Amino acid sequence: MPQSRIDPVTLEVVDLIAAVVARYHEEYEHAAARFQLTGAQAKLLGLLSLEPLPMRRLADKLRCEPSNVTGIVDRLESRGLVERRPDPADRRVKLAAPTEEGLATAEQLRDALDFAREPLAGLSTAERAVLRDLLRRMLD
Repeated sequence: MPQSRIDPVTLEVVDLIAAVVARYHEEYEHAAARFQLTGAQAKLLGLLSLEPLPMRRLADKLRCEPSNVTGIVDRLESRGLVERRPDPADRRVKLAAPTEEGLATAEQLRDALDFAREPLAGLSTAERAVLRDLLRRMLD
């Protein structure tokens, strides 16, 4: 059996990252379900709570097809959580934007994500900053 070229620490880090991601997704889906949302609907609503976005940008951020985003926005719009409005910079472009109820739901959803905060609470501010910086470096 050939030996792995990856050192044991790297293997453990990869496994730990995978476990954190899996647990985060599970927690996110559970929190979304409490608001009768799918995970994709919750993620889209969370993005829109930061700023209104055109469908194409939403699709890029969610890494999916624009037609999928249209369906998600349609369902959120039918629930009164999202609305479409013209982009002030280009009236030909429609932006998806949260309604007041959508903003409140996004905030409640963020508050429901205990798993995302609890492990970080045990780290000092400096440790969280180091972790943030290391994760940013990994993604660059």
